[in-house]
Amino acid sequence: MSKKKIKKEKYNSNINFLKTLLISFIIIFIFAILPNSISFIKSNLKSNEVVFNSSKQNFEEILDKQKKNKIIDNSIKDRFSWNIFDDIEVFGKNEDDKDPQRLSASTIEELFKENGYSLDKVKETKLVNAGNQLTRLPKELKNIESSKKRKKLFIQIVLPLIIEENLKIRFDRKKLFEILNKNNTSKRDKAWLDLKFKQYGIKDNDLSSLKIRMDEIPVSLAIAQAAKETGWGSSRFAQEGNALFGQWTWSGDGIKPLDLEKGQKHKVAKFKILKASVRAYQRNLNTHSSYKEFRIERAIQRDNDQKLNSLKLVNFLEKYAETGKEYTEVLKKIIKQNNLVDFDDVQILPTSLKMKNLI
Repeated sequence: MSKKKIKKEKYNSNINFLKTLLISFIIIFIFAILPNSISFIKSNLKSNEVVFNSSKQNFEEILDKQKKNKIIDNSIKDRFSWNIFDDIEVFGKNEDDKDPQRLSASTIEELFKENGYSLDKVKETKLVNAGNQLTRLPKELKNIESSKKRKKLFIQIVLPLIIEENLKIRFDRKKLFEILNKNNTSKRDKAWLDLKFKQYGIKDNDLSSLKIRMDEIPVSLAIAQAAKETGWGSSRFAQEGNALFGQWTWSGDGIKPLDLEKGQKHKVAKFKILKASVRAYQRNLNTHSSYKEFRIERAIQRDNDQKLNSLKLVNFLEKYAETGKEYTEVLKKIIKQNNLVDFDDVQILPTSLKMKNLI
């Protein structure tokens, strides 16, 4: 082999080596700057990026987490102070300082007439419009001389309030049974159950107890008790504090009875609006130990596929008033004399097809 040819091959070998070395450096450099380049492109060239909206999913996940954390916080807070009325707007809590509107009796009667709202029509159709709700009783109610007219107006005012609160319980009860029939309980279901355990004063998460407590109060019984406790809407507690059921309180803002005996310190709980009074009354019957037998009898009636019978259930409310048995007999008389049982199967007028199906 000639010297010239050997020299040429050596030259080509050196060139190839340099090329390989250069390419290696280039590859190493590319890999070194690649992560930073990707980050730069992502942050500065988003206009070319396809974005999928997962805000609803993320929101629900965050909501579930927040609810869970809130429930845990409430559990710790309530370990030594269990208040089953926290969510009820009692004493005007969580509401505006502005007083709810109070309409005159004549104005209310005119509005009811314009809306076609009469008790005869309710009994005929078995429907009541939830829109006919008032926040306060009229002052003139106690001045209506005709007892028949006063009773009629009082029932018209409290009827939609009682039925709507019962409907809320019915929806909750329906949801409870849906959860009980599931094979697996979701996080959202568990959070809902935790909330209901708190509302119904159940500390051991006993589903059987929740099932018994979470139930409606017969409309006829609720109207009768409201009538008895307020004198058909004329009492000072009802007029000044929207207190339809004369519930006592030893703390917070209430109305002091004028005939309070020495040593007694209770007040009658007052509420910002009438609806809150109805809700607190239902919660009271559904949670207080004094009405355990009442709830057991109601559960028996449910298990036997019976319609709730207020004239039987009232026998278990002797502890509601100091007069005991006499009190229950008065309630029976009010129910019978005013045909209040006619309202027990009245429903809220559905405002949508979805609501109709739920009812």
